[in-house]
Amino acid sequence: MRRRTALRLAATTALVGLTVTACGTGSSGDPANAGGTKQATQSADIDKNATVDVRLVLEPTSLDIASTAGAALDQILLDNIYQGLLTRDENNKIRPSLASSYEASPDGLTYTFHLAKDATFHDGSQVTAADAVWSLQQVTAAGSKNPDAAALASVKSVSASGDHTVVVKLKHRDTNFIWGLTERAGIVFKKGTDFSTLAGKENGTGPFKLAGWKRGSSITFVRDDSYWGKKAKVAKVVFHYIKDDNAANNAQQTGQTDIETAAQADLLQPFSDTGKYTVLRGDTTDKFTLAFNNASGPTKDVRVRRAIRQAIDNAGLIKTLGGAAKAVGGPVPATDPGYEDLTPIDAYDPASAKKLLKQAGYGSGLKLTLQVPNIYPPTIGDYLISDLKQVGIQLTVRQVEFQTWLNTVFTKHDYQLSLVDHAEARDLYNFANPAYYFGYDNANVQKWYAAAGTATSDAQRDAYLKKAARQVSQDAAADWLFVNQTLTVVRSGVTGVPRNFTSSRYDLADLTVAKK
Repeated sequence: MRRRTALRLAATTALVGLTVTACGTGSSGDPANAGGTKQATQSADIDKNATVDVRLVLEPTSLDIASTAGAALDQILLDNIYQGLLTRDENNKIRPSLASSYEASPDGLTYTFHLAKDATFHDGSQVTAADAVWSLQQVTAAGSKNPDAAALASVKSVSASGDHTVVVKLKHRDTNFIWGLTERAGIVFKKGTDFSTLAGKENGTGPFKLAGWKRGSSITFVRDDSYWGKKAKVAKVVFHYIKDDNAANNAQQTGQTDIETAAQADLLQPFSDTGKYTVLRGDTTDKFTLAFNNASGPTKDVRVRRAIRQAIDNAGLIKTLGGAAKAVGGPVPATDPGYEDLTPIDAYDPASAKKLLKQAGYGSGLKLTLQVPNIYPPTIGDYLISDLKQVGIQLTVRQVEFQTWLNTVFTKHDYQLSLVDHAEARDLYNFANPAYYFGYDNANVQKWYAAAGTATSDAQRDAYLKKAARQVSQDAAADWLFVNQTLTVVRSGVTGVPRNFTSSRYDLADLTVAKK
């Protein structure tokens, strides 16, 4: 299966709060049930000239989706501005996009994609097989800067068969190839696109066009009235980047925003009037990961890593944060292939943690530093300080700018502990890559992960993934504090709002606003 070194993170404060009273469609007494899953019914009379204002958290550093890493780009650009051969729906199921259909050969080595014949770029030119072939070849070329280049590592050749048929031959069976095409690797650009210009302009194929970017504030999309597919139902969408949860709440209450993503559960009281608001609760693959430097320092010792895991009461942390999260115990969330409940591994046991630290030579205490991007609230860091103190670990929390975190932790691997939200689905490959910032190197995990990629069935694939994930957890390669669930506040009259996996993509296709 694929190995990647590109960063695929969602820096989001989609955490949950301390208490909840009334929460829209959710329970008024149980924080764990804040929010509901039922959308309001679309009005029979919608305003196609409407502007929808959406609160997001992390602003992209560039709009060059061909070479700039980070889930903040995928979140807004995939499906809306750019489209791939394939896409994923609200439930993370693979669906057609620019390729209206495809078939695979019995041996799994040849895939044939049939492009939508009426698809066009924003400049009006037709999308052809030549564009798709060229785009895929840029991803697979030596030295490709595409963050998802490794998703196509199994590709042997790409060719056109006529104007609207693309044939991809693989070096070997790859069970994750089709999934990879739902991400950046599958985007179809116009043949000859100069990727260096994408930071300032775009020529996508999606239902929206880029209208403007006020750095540090907002990004605006407008409907493409010449869009080749089902046209967007709103005229404009403005993404407002508001990191502070209280400020985001104020914006939602005062009508500056219509949709507040990543709402905090303990701040939902103002939205308890179900006549004015709906609170949607959704699944994510956001794994809030306490990373250990497996390659150097005290955490190179597995006993120290296991002690840290056993010192942390994950269930207590989830409760402290409000309950809108799930324990996972390993690197694979419940919505991904290969999931199993690994929470019994290194479960909360302070007495055992102390013994492990003593065995590792730290019976008299240990000092560690945790680096956390400052886009996250301090609650988690405070909780970790308290729990680790009980077993003799003195934890210093350093909140840093996200760019500093990228440079120091992700790029230079200069850290002891780190906390960040790994948002991408199916990213177990990070633990099969010794060069990734975790520094985790296990030959069996690498072997099993590779075997999963060439498996002949989903069941066989999942069995290998489970073996790999269990080993990663047993080696305490990290501590997966929780998998977040997301809460979205929606004002009355707005429907078609994305609910699940909103950190990694935010498809606006079904967004509607009722006429007043």
